[in-house]
Amino acid sequence: MKIKVLLVDDHTVVLKGLAFFLSTQEDFELVGEANNGKEALVKVGETNPDVVLMDLYMPEMDGIEATACIKKEYPNVKVIVLTSFSDQAHVLPALKAGASGYILKDVEPDQLVEAIRSAYKGNIQLHPEIANALLSQTLPEEEKEEEPSVQVDVLTARENEVLQLLAKGMSNKEIASVLVITEKTVKAHVSSILSKLHLSDRTQAALYAVKNGIV
Repeated sequence: MKIKVLLVDDHTVVLKGLAFFLSTQEDFELVGEANNGKEALVKVGETNPDVVLMDLYMPEMDGIEATACIKKEYPNVKVIVLTSFSDQAHVLPALKAGASGYILKDVEPDQLVEAIRSAYKGNIQLHPEIANALLSQTLPEEEKEEEPSVQVDVLTARENEVLQLLAKGMSNKEIASVLVITEKTVKAHVSSILSKLHLSDRTQAALYAVKNGIV
């Protein structure tokens, strides 16, 4: 039985390149392509893939939201994030959304093939760089001991919104666009969040949000 694969990426060159390469694998069947998260949801319902290769930044619906929706509606479908972003602000939200793997686009073709086969069998697949980063990145011990609800309560409603978007990997400029505020205002909110939660940088803030179920 062949592994049915759906490709999701908003770059045509990437889609066509992946499609061509995967078509050379005898145990793979390419069942469809999608250019954004919303289209991916429709395609999953239509084609019933075993594995979805998902980009992160796409119009209409990003890869993290699409992954969460797919796993909610089609829990047996495996999603592998295939992206260029290796920081925890992208990795953890993707894994929390239900991704079975997180692979960087500089991966060797043979490694990508093995990642798809392994995810299909139910294994978690992480690019070596991602695995090492996750193992080395931890929150300060004092933060782990504090009650999340108490910490979150000190944030304003707007700061909570900023923190949620930050944890999804958005830049200050992207957050400003979503919330219809200035980039300068976003920077001020981020500084306030870090101060109130006793965190040192954006990565720790994103980790805190993900680990404590804020996103």
